Amino acid sequence: MSKIIATLMVSVILLGCSTPQFDAAKHLRPIPTVLLSDMQAKGMTSSAPILVRIFKQENELEVWKRESSGRYALLKTYGICRWSGQLGPKNREGDRQAPEGFYLVTPKQMNPRSELFLSFDLGFPNEVDRAHGRSGRHLMVHGECTSSGCYAMTNDGMAEIYALAREAFAGGQKAIQVQALPFRMTAENLAKYRADPNFAFWKNLKEGSDHFEVVRHEPRVDACGGNYVFNASAPRGPLRASRPCPELVYEPETAALVEEKQRNDTQQVAQLVRAGTGAFKRVYLDGDMHKSYRRLLDAAPSSYASFNVAEVSRLEALKGEPLEMPIQ
Repeated sequence: MSKIIATLMVSVILLGCSTPQFDAAKHLRPIPTVLLSDMQAKGMTSSAPILVRIFKQENELEVWKRESSGRYALLKTYGICRWSGQLGPKNREGDRQAPEGFYLVTPKQMNPRSELFLSFDLGFPNEVDRAHGRSGRHLMVHGECTSSGCYAMTNDGMAEIYALAREAFAGGQKAIQVQALPFRMTAENLAKYRADPNFAFWKNLKEGSDHFEVVRHEPRVDACGGNYVFNASAPRGPLRASRPCPELVYEPETAALVEEKQRNDTQQVAQLVRAGTGAFKRVYLDGDMHKSYRRLLDAAPSSYASFNVAEVSRLEALKGEPLEMPIQ
């Protein structure tokens, strides 16, 4: 009996069976009362702008919300139920990679009639993606816990995220910034993945992450020379990802804080390397899911058989941990 109960719990949580697909008003669900109470305690309003941060390796999606002070604060962290591919950017249509980069989501990218419960399109490819010849379409954050290149949530989690975005748009926010990162930009991760072929790209993403973390304001994102640039301006004309970077001007106070953080991070990475931290490449069978959902599946192995989206999510990939492969 306990095994049957565990199996049913997994099915409900992972597949969103408690949230029927025929719920025509799912895109209008209110923000849960508990979450509204959390906002009030943190000095936030339901209509205040939000910002989304995604961390692939940790399988987490964070929703940040602007406080009355104008700074953003973390509102809630959601476990990602499924993403596919490997760490690294999406390069071509069909490679199963979930995108990494800085994206903007506008109201027209919200899909209340999604086949995958609810969704919003990330806006891939953006200007930097196009400058590198990256291709693909319909890369989303959605429900239903199944992925072939998207970030999939549980239906209940997606309903909350959708509601938060909907109310922010209703309050006047024009676009929501999504920071899709390979991992949390800690010194430990930077030291471990320093020899990965994607490391130069990840360091560029870290610049934007640093800009956000030191001041807790949404960084202004532009591009030139095939890279993102943050909180910068070009006195002699607009920036283009496909063109070399001209001389850039940065806001002095923020630039100084970012430089200090980067200097400290570089020192910590060097210390870890000297202490013997090896260089690794992390390899997945096909993406991952948050540890809390994996534990539920491990507790009820028979639930794999009833996981009805196998042809998309590749069930065999859920049964093995990613490998850390040394790079000499």
